[in-house]
Amino acid sequence: MDVLYIVIPAYNEEENIEQVVEDWYPVVEKHNGGGASRLVIIDDGSRDSTYAILQKMAEDRPLLQPITKPNGGHGATVLYGYHYALDQNADFIFQTDSDGQTLPSEFEPFWEQRNECDMVIGWRRGRQDGASRVFVTKTLKAVIRLSFGVTVTDANTPFRLMKASTLRQYIDLIPKDFNLSNVILSVIYAKKGCTVRYLPITFRPRQGGVNSINMKKIFKIGQQALNDFREINRAIS
Repeated sequence: MDVLYIVIPAYNEEENIEQVVEDWYPVVEKHNGGGASRLVIIDDGSRDSTYAILQKMAEDRPLLQPITKPNGGHGATVLYGYHYALDQNADFIFQTDSDGQTLPSEFEPFWEQRNECDMVIGWRRGRQDGASRVFVTKTLKAVIRLSFGVTVTDANTPFRLMKASTLRQYIDLIPKDFNLSNVILSVIYAKKGCTVRYLPITFRPRQGGVNSINMKKIFKIGQQALNDFREINRAIS
């Protein structure tokens, strides 16, 4: 029986986190892996009551695993979650975010293809989170093509299902605490010839709270990424 770990990073999401658990807990219950599957929500050093809410909800949800750690940013927290799931011997790892932009009702087509692909990843068709975010994604696609010589449909989508066995092979190629860990993971899979399939998903506006990543931060991350990409490309080529 396949063990599924759903990994969700969370930072200052007290407005959203209860609904996120209500949305995604039934998915991990359905695919419970004989009781070994988990919904792992990682509090990234929130300054609000995110972690306290998670602890309370876990009291009567045995498959919910709240974790807290010092703040490190989204990419580092995602990477932390992946390592945790691998250490717990997950068979499949699914990642999404805690802002309510993705729909658990769209998970099943991904699960149905889990054995056919190393990764099944969402393609944010008709996304509803603003023109600036769409521009960033298109720019990122062009930068990846120039930096790595591969075309990735939607490199940073927070809706991806991965075989743990494949992830285990390549995760150590991602620098520790790297800001764009999902982007580099998508690039690595493309460079290594892994089987990746893209499925269209709904991508709604943030359902509450404030996004901690603004355009100024995106620009700063992008500048650093250009330097990092050169080093990473040498490592994975």
